[in-house]
Amino acid sequence: MADMEAFREAVTAWAAGGPGEAARDLAEQLPVRTAVLLEGPSDAAAVNALAESRGRDLAAEGVCVLPMGGAMSVARFAGLLGPSGLGVRLTGLCDERERGFYERGWERAGAGAELEFFVCAADLEEELIRALGVPRVEQLVQAEGDLRALQIFLRQPAQQGRSPQQQLRRFLGTKKGRKIQYGRVLVEALDADQVPAPLDDLFATL
Repeated sequence: MADMEAFREAVTAWAAGGPGEAARDLAEQLPVRTAVLLEGPSDAAAVNALAESRGRDLAAEGVCVLPMGGAMSVARFAGLLGPSGLGVRLTGLCDERERGFYERGWERAGAGAELEFFVCAADLEEELIRALGVPRVEQLVQAEGDLRALQIFLRQPAQQGRSPQQQLRRFLGTKKGRKIQYGRVLVEALDADQVPAPLDDLFATL
């Protein structure tokens, strides 16, 4: 039986220059109605965690959560999936500095009139840290067994003079896989009224 993971893999291979037949076939079989284009896997981890906490099965709803491996790929993915490609509705979540990539990608895909994506002030990690507050994030870091690593990191000269929020955001990016891990951990710790606006607004459209 076809599943959304197979479709995600087929689209990723297609975007990398492979054939598109598998993606086209799977889009019809599932069927896929919406693609959520995300910069990377940490954003996908956060989106999937929020879906679980809200009792949503996005794949069953025809929603493909698709990390692209960088915002510069958005034009390619939007072109394959949007109005000029498979005709799937596009939405997404990006950092403020990546807004231009998304705007140009949507326009090139013929989705300019249906521009719909949501922008984080710095990035999603910063939004989540601000929503939870520094003390709560530090508790979660301790619970995950990373407190000593954080303490060593904070003693580095480069971290002096940065705000606690900035330090935590930097810390999440210091080890491969840590941003993905905490994308889920931080979202799971949110109360219902703490969900950052860009993430909450994204879900309101799904």
